[in-house]
Amino acid sequence: MADAAVSVAPSDDRSSSAPADSFAAVDLGSNSFHLLVARVDGGTLQVIDRYKEMVRLGAGLTEDKYLRPEVAERALACLERIGQRLRGVDPANVRIVGTNTLRQLRPEARFIESAEAILQHPIEVIAGREEARLVYLGVAHGLAIGDEKRLVVDIGGGSTELIVGQGFSATLRESLHMGCVSISQRYFANDKISAKQMDRAELACALEIRPVRELFRQSGWSTATGSSGTIKAIAAVIAAEGWSDDGITADGLAQLREAMIDCGKVSALELKGLSDERRPVFAGGVAVLRAVFQNLTIEKMRASDEALREGLIYEMVGRVHHEDVRERTVATLCRRFDTDPEHAGRVRSTALELYEQLRESWSLNHDNYPKVLGWAAELHEIGLAVSHSQYQKHGAYLLRNADLSGFTRQEQDALAALVLGHRRRFPVDVFMALPRPARDCGRRLAILLRLAVLMHRGRSASADPKPQVTADEERLQLRFPPGWLDEHPLTRLEFEEEAERLAAAGITLDVG
Repeated sequence: MADAAVSVAPSDDRSSSAPADSFAAVDLGSNSFHLLVARVDGGTLQVIDRYKEMVRLGAGLTEDKYLRPEVAERALACLERIGQRLRGVDPANVRIVGTNTLRQLRPEARFIESAEAILQHPIEVIAGREEARLVYLGVAHGLAIGDEKRLVVDIGGGSTELIVGQGFSATLRESLHMGCVSISQRYFANDKISAKQMDRAELACALEIRPVRELFRQSGWSTATGSSGTIKAIAAVIAAEGWSDDGITADGLAQLREAMIDCGKVSALELKGLSDERRPVFAGGVAVLRAVFQNLTIEKMRASDEALREGLIYEMVGRVHHEDVRERTVATLCRRFDTDPEHAGRVRSTALELYEQLRESWSLNHDNYPKVLGWAAELHEIGLAVSHSQYQKHGAYLLRNADLSGFTRQEQDALAALVLGHRRRFPVDVFMALPRPARDCGRRLAILLRLAVLMHRGRSASADPKPQVTADEERLQLRFPPGWLDEHPLTRLEFEEEAERLAAAGITLDVG
């Protein structure tokens, strides 16, 4: 760990000192791993603990999307220290997210499984636009309240997020494939800094920005704020060198660029305010920010101490107070794809009634399970907007590939699997491809959704049979009120066919 930058390292005697109402957020970035433990009092974060290590995960990503062993070892050692600190926080108040490098990493690398075993918490891999939303949420809470539109820029190790928002809501979000680590590796790996290399690096970043440049130029923002270690480091250097006394300016960036070219070497950069740990990826970060300034016509930017970690904590607090952005996302999808809300509501109600009956016997006790089941019921027909033929496949594709605010990649994959599996052949292979903890519970939730959909196949508002369901491992017994199946012969036939389909998935269904 010779190249790790460590601050406020957690010690053994503090591993269980967090107050009961504290929250912990961990950001597994491409350059650094960050831990933040805090309380929220009156809408303001009270920081209890911070911890950071420059792991440079992105630098260890190979062309075939595996991690080099020495980098994986360094990262897991860091997570051992973070895991020690998390043991003092209520597991329900912990969120751990992975960003650009973990988005690219092959599942076969098994890094996430090893990391989760060490942390004893799940790792949520979030999409770029979801990362952007959470960054904005964190930054917005640290800004003065106002109605103006704001531009927020976050430069990570492997990606850069651009967001325009108002208040606490992000209205325009993009995640671009450029960061301080990736650009440094591509253009400054030979330890040289020349005008030609800086030009090439800035031009490459400009090409990344080009598809969204006009959107952001014309979005009407009036102030620019930067978050992340890269932007804070640039602001510190510009201030320490006397090139600006009012944040990061275009002129100050130009002077910084010239000073770096005059120095000529990454390893020899001796700039006031620049740490040894930041030096190897500093040139790449400067190139990214210069390109952002030039292409979005930014004259001045202030640096924010808040970022993704703070956004995660505010998001958790919102969920505690029943302000879950995922609910709004599902409602928006239902409106966009013109689903039948009354029918979806009946399916949802029945699926959740079955869930409550099997919660204990099928070990479905996690608080998130009924939420995911309910959302899948509300969304199970969105594929009809594409085509009735195999609409479950269209719906699953939409859910797997859309930018869904509030949802992690794993949650989107689970939702897509439930929608795909709600009718016709049971897709055992799809559930086996989910992360190990989600496989059995996902398969069982899908079965409950299938049963609920079948009960409401006739789309009648009066059909509400209220069956009793019991389970003995992989054997299900579904009991309807006396005479109900005789009055609904089509439903009886459909359940007989369903029993055959579930048998292929290892489930015995006994209906009577």
